[in-house]
Amino acid sequence: MSNGLDNLKVFTGRANPTLAHKICDYLKIPMGRGKTELFPDGELIVRVEEDVRGRDCFIIQPTCHPVNAYYCELFIWMDCLRRASARTVTAVIPYFGYARQDRKDTGRVPITGKLFANLLERAGADRVVAIDLHAAQVQGFFDIPVDHLYAQPVFVKWFKSLKLDNTVFVSPDVGNIKRAQVYANLLGGDLCIIDKRRKSGTETDAVNLIGDVAGKNVLMTDDMITTGSTVAKAVHFLREHGAKDIYITATHAVFAPPAMERLSACPFAKLAVTDTIPIGNRADAIKDRLVVLSVAELLGESIRRIHENRSISEMFR
Repeated sequence: MSNGLDNLKVFTGRANPTLAHKICDYLKIPMGRGKTELFPDGELIVRVEEDVRGRDCFIIQPTCHPVNAYYCELFIWMDCLRRASARTVTAVIPYFGYARQDRKDTGRVPITGKLFANLLERAGADRVVAIDLHAAQVQGFFDIPVDHLYAQPVFVKWFKSLKLDNTVFVSPDVGNIKRAQVYANLLGGDLCIIDKRRKSGTETDAVNLIGDVAGKNVLMTDDMITTGSTVAKAVHFLREHGAKDIYITATHAVFAPPAMERLSACPFAKLAVTDTIPIGNRADAIKDRLVVLSVAELLGESIRRIHENRSISEMFR
């Protein structure tokens, strides 16, 4: 190959082959030949159908629904590549499932994020690449390099394309203040914070608004939308406080029930998500207001830099 990526191989599991193909298109390399087969009893077997000896291999596999099945497939892929004498095996996990279970917040519960970090290492990962981890401290669960990427460049470009004035960046909760502050610094605009209280694993209540949104275009950022409770209540809350149009970004479109019911009844202008998780027809209820942005270039450039032993952090400066 003329692009110097002869010893680079990118493979895909079943979770998001469309994204994997986009990454290969960006790198101008063919998709690695391999496949996952399902036996009648439910067991998986992975077959790599080309020589990977001495090559840097990357397996693309977000661990979205069904989370446990996709994790298991990822483990088998890494074991297969390791036994086929790959020089390095990198797990590219655009959406890292179980990242929210990062600590013991009550008695007699597991730290499942740490457990899966251990399992990834034991299965043969030399390195892990993820985008917008829900809890940044998950990086510390690993004893191998973790490249924590940010979808920020993708969303900044989209925000700029809107050409809005009189804007305010809103953090939907205290945990996202830093994320909202970064966007406010990059694009200009005020910062507001919604103080919320979590009632349960699926229910939150907005309590106070720190800042002013009256008559302003609101830009709200989050790392994921799962059941839609946080974003829906935030939008209604902002409307009650006089917000004009509300534009939302969320890196990971988890969209677990009843997210669509909540979002379809939610008075926002546009919602931009990325393709870390395949959406298919799951979001048809809001398709006229949904924008899907690709992280293929972001991941592709990261893979190139890892293969060439170049800095990843330079991409975000």
